[in-house]
Amino acid sequence: MNSYAQQNQPPGVPPLKLTGERTLPDVPAENYWYRRHLAVYEWIAARVRGAAVLDMACGEGYGSAVLADTARSVVGVDGNPEAHDHARLRYTRPGLSFEWGAVESYGEPGAFDAVVFLQTIEHVADPAAVLAHFSSLLAPRGVAYVSTPNLLTIAPPGAAKSDNPWHLREYRAEEFSALCRGVFGRVEMLGLFHARKLRAHELALGLGWDHVHRRLGITKAFYDRFTPAISSRDFALRSSGLDRALDFLAVCRT
Repeated sequence: MNSYAQQNQPPGVPPLKLTGERTLPDVPAENYWYRRHLAVYEWIAARVRGAAVLDMACGEGYGSAVLADTARSVVGVDGNPEAHDHARLRYTRPGLSFEWGAVESYGEPGAFDAVVFLQTIEHVADPAAVLAHFSSLLAPRGVAYVSTPNLLTIAPPGAAKSDNPWHLREYRAEEFSALCRGVFGRVEMLGLFHARKLRAHELALGLGWDHVHRRLGITKAFYDRFTPAISSRDFALRSSGLDRALDFLAVCRT
């Protein structure tokens, strides 16, 4: 079994493999990153009840399916043919559909109450133009939800970006806020942080847990149990201390 490919997919649904470009469910070694992204999707889902939602760069489709739990309709859009085929085969329910398309051009003006664009703006060459396009897609009183990693916690100290080859640019809180405010009239900035057992683990690392588990020879056994047990409840969004956040979420209104 390939530990970097999806496991236990439904019949007729081809599994996807990790490439570093997107996260995936059903890959035990990837569970931390999957739950980290899922926490934000769940937070948004609670705020788009009854809305027409566009999930741009939806990837594997799991987030679109979460949004469809509450939204009136969800369209998940991705430009990768493999991801698109996987999503439309795996996630089938009323009100949820998947389209192949580009984030720069998909959609009709005023067609959506919410546009969701998570962990992708760091991949695009002209982020301001993409945000302006999203603004045009929103109906009156519509909201765009845009997330991105925090440069200060994903990259080595002093580096301009991390070593992720798919990322063109990574942002500090004030840089990401300025980018969004250059397009939208009202922007609320939130940060994603560790909570519950991940916060306890974070504190333990500060007290030297890394040295302890290596000395005891239990590193693999510990993380083989710990990583799959992480849930989306082990992350929390809040508006303070953004420089220490894992990711940023901008809630944008025209």
